[in-house]
Amino acid sequence: MKKFLTGAILTISALALVACGNEESDKLVVGASNVPHAEILEKVKPILEEQGIELDIQTYQDYVLPNKDLDSGDLDANYFQHIPYLEGQIKDNGYDFVNAGGIHIEPIGVYSKKHKSLEELPEGATIIMSNSVADHGRLLSLLEAKGLIKLADGIDKTAAEVKDIVENDKNLNFDANYESALLVQLYENNEGDAVLINSNYAIDAGINPINDSIALEDKESPYVNVIAVKAEDKDNKEIKALVDALQSEEIQQFILEEWDGSVVPVK
Repeated sequence: MKKFLTGAILTISALALVACGNEESDKLVVGASNVPHAEILEKVKPILEEQGIELDIQTYQDYVLPNKDLDSGDLDANYFQHIPYLEGQIKDNGYDFVNAGGIHIEPIGVYSKKHKSLEELPEGATIIMSNSVADHGRLLSLLEAKGLIKLADGIDKTAAEVKDIVENDKNLNFDANYESALLVQLYENNEGDAVLINSNYAIDAGINPINDSIALEDKESPYVNVIAVKAEDKDNKEIKALVDALQSEEIQQFILEEWDGSVVPVK
């Protein structure tokens, strides 16, 4: 009888251990660019852990795979793209995605190793920019804001293209044949007269947008980087917890202190 009770107790104990072992945290898999997105998410991890959510960060070096992996279900969310790019991806690929919340802005910069200002750009200067058509409106709007070109009236400037330039006093030439990830290398190799580079690529390469650019996009830019999710998941508690954490005062202050204006929180 004693032997039977001992065995029963051991069996119950083993079942209890198995049950405890199955009490796992909810897991949230988020795809992100290395800098600043993944670094910001790292700061969010302990906030979510306190809520029983395990944050698994998957890093990407391009702007195509994070949306493909979100669509396939390999990711629960991604954090790398601004609103016009997301809208363009939805239109072009039929993705059923939504913006779950805006987090920060990364000002686009103009960089040059040959010239110290936009005024120094010579007649016929070559301006290198991304081959991502979704970015062209933003890049050209920056140059228009700085007085280098004028875009046609009445167009949607977020969708502007080189053909929409109606005034170009310096006869600037635009070279849009390179992927965004290659622009830093072209700048470092002194290609062209100026290169337009997204801040996340610049920062990842150790370039300071505030100190190293010869012109920088205004902080009031509408190109807010967002958390993108499938439409069916927009009300999930884990997604809401992620967005709330990213928009918290703690994380917004971290963004300001860490990048000193090169990355700007939306709040």
